[in-house]
Amino acid sequence: MTPVALLLAMSKSDLEYPATRRVEHTDSYHGVTVSDPYRWLEAPITEPEVKDWVDAENKVTFGYLEGIENRGVVLEELVRRATYDSVGVPSYESGMTFFTRDDGKKAQEVLYVADAGGKNERVLLDPNLMNKNGTTAVVTTDVGIGGKYLLYATSESGSDWCTWRIREIKTGKDLPDTVEWSKFGVGFLDKSSSGWYYLTFPRPEEGEAFVQANSKPKVMYHKLGTKQSEDKVAFELKEHPDWYIWPSLDESREYMYLQINRPADLYSRLWGLDLNRPGNEPERIMDVPDAEYTPVYRRGSQHWIQNTKNAARGKVTLLDTVRRIAPQDVVPESKDTLEGTSFVGGKLVCRYLKDARAEVRLFSPMGEPEGTVSLPGAGTVTGFSGKGGDAFTYYSYVSMDSPMTVYRFDLEKNASTVFHAPKLPVDTSRYESKQVFFTSKDGTRVPMFLAYRKGIKLDGSNPTILYGYGGFNIPQKPWFSTSRTVWMDMGGVFAVACIRGGGEYGAEWHQAAIKTKRQNAYDDFIAAGEYLVSEKYCTNQTLALMGGSNGGLLVGAVMTQRPDLAGVALPAVGVMDMLRFNQFTIGKGWESDFGSPENLDEFFALWRISPYHNLRPDTQYPATLVTTADTDDRVVPCHSFKFAAQLQACQVGPAPVLLRVETSAGHGAGKPLRVALAEIADEYAFAIHNMGKAIPAAFNGNS
Repeated sequence: MTPVALLLAMSKSDLEYPATRRVEHTDSYHGVTVSDPYRWLEAPITEPEVKDWVDAENKVTFGYLEGIENRGVVLEELVRRATYDSVGVPSYESGMTFFTRDDGKKAQEVLYVADAGGKNERVLLDPNLMNKNGTTAVVTTDVGIGGKYLLYATSESGSDWCTWRIREIKTGKDLPDTVEWSKFGVGFLDKSSSGWYYLTFPRPEEGEAFVQANSKPKVMYHKLGTKQSEDKVAFELKEHPDWYIWPSLDESREYMYLQINRPADLYSRLWGLDLNRPGNEPERIMDVPDAEYTPVYRRGSQHWIQNTKNAARGKVTLLDTVRRIAPQDVVPESKDTLEGTSFVGGKLVCRYLKDARAEVRLFSPMGEPEGTVSLPGAGTVTGFSGKGGDAFTYYSYVSMDSPMTVYRFDLEKNASTVFHAPKLPVDTSRYESKQVFFTSKDGTRVPMFLAYRKGIKLDGSNPTILYGYGGFNIPQKPWFSTSRTVWMDMGGVFAVACIRGGGEYGAEWHQAAIKTKRQNAYDDFIAAGEYLVSEKYCTNQTLALMGGSNGGLLVGAVMTQRPDLAGVALPAVGVMDMLRFNQFTIGKGWESDFGSPENLDEFFALWRISPYHNLRPDTQYPATLVTTADTDDRVVPCHSFKFAAQLQACQVGPAPVLLRVETSAGHGAGKPLRVALAEIADEYAFAIHNMGKAIPAAFNGNS
């Protein structure tokens, strides 16, 4: 029996889902009674009933996946293609070059130190030696002035909670100092490397580490050679325990910038602390959260700030906090989006997005144009960090069909040389990519990147993944992965839609899909799927929707609104209960994009899009593989649990609804390589199988 015939012959009873207890729980919002029949699944996964239910769901899921012919072939090919030498963008300090290396054979990437030219490298920090299971990840490192110490933070099983340690760079040995219960890897060595600043939240109650709401943040200071219990508070907002604090240090490490925001505010205030004058009140550089303010560089009382004040696509402004003269826009707003600015080698390095493709422009400190950085094509760049006195910096370039290459850039000569170019175990010349534009429901022109094998036939037969995010001002740009080449070698198309809510076209593009306007992002994604079908890349049955985190919400919302749009849905670590997202960990901080159910108009907007609440009984939804992890404390797994339980109860027809819960893995960051690839393999196998396609029995260089 062919895969299509088998799929059509199946009925709902062919998959026996675990019996999931329903409860008569309701909440009242603004006089509206809302049912929440799976509230009990919000309990920590350590609760026996929840754990037993997850185990039962995983048993069904992996039993189904194991029955897909050649599923294992996909994983082994993903592993083979990921086995190559890649390095991260280096940083430079005191004659030493620091960079990460990933050979594709280890669970976690390794940190190296080399000389000024990047030669004579040696291992400085290998997290693979810290945990035989590979679930300890280094989330942040910081090299102090003078290059004596490396400060680093590790997390366990993908959690946002982290532990700080400090290592002598010369000897490779750790000092006794350890700081626990910090979060998000926010920390910096002080000017003399005699201690460090870090962000912390109160230690959670027993069993609440992965669900407790984050509040009462503090910036603490730890002095070397002391106990954590002796650490001093460097900054806190006692009068606003629910506000968030995001600290950073300037180049001199004598000044701390503080980006401060209320959960409901779209933007942050920007304050500053002179660390040479402890006890002083902070400077309120920008005390009205009316635009995005990001510090770039400080010289005395002069501050270069990237911002969107009356400039939706960004600019760089120079202001003086002592003289208080009128701020000067040294790099005015452009028709393109200013994504980021650094000050290196006496130049402002401005990274722009031109229809979501990278362009890099150089300016003097007062804004005189000093050329552009020549890039290989229409791709994405990262890097260009360093100090004002550095003669060179590093950056990476990647596109949809070419892997990441790292360059060293000479600022005086305006010239790039290759620092590292990967040698892949797959011939990338057989792939191609392009950018297209489609029209959304309200007439908005939206870009999308496509990648596929050369010689593709537009006959609707191609299995196609449509990926999206659409939130928090985060742009979707051209990017490459060897895992995608496996999909393309199975005849697949990979599409990345740059929908509203992201940062592709600046503040207006972002704000066009926040709070009561979130539906615009979903309309864009629906239009992207319709475009792919109308242009005959695929049919509705051979289209899969994919997204993670806010993108998981995107997939959940679209599949509930348009269950006929795609044959497969792959929501990962998604925010699925839009009426309770702000009750867990960092969730309240998302109110800036989502809105709050406590506000009347925003409640109705959230209720209309909430995937969990908009599933309807006796409806035929796409074949769905919901993925999450047991220790995800960013988007807590109960979102996926409740959504999967409700979807299984509502689904009719042959399409399966499965929940795949990874153990000892968090929101995604720091996940061991093979674990991450196994999840991708299952997503690909599930999608191909439910599109009625076959997985090849083997891959080869010409497959």
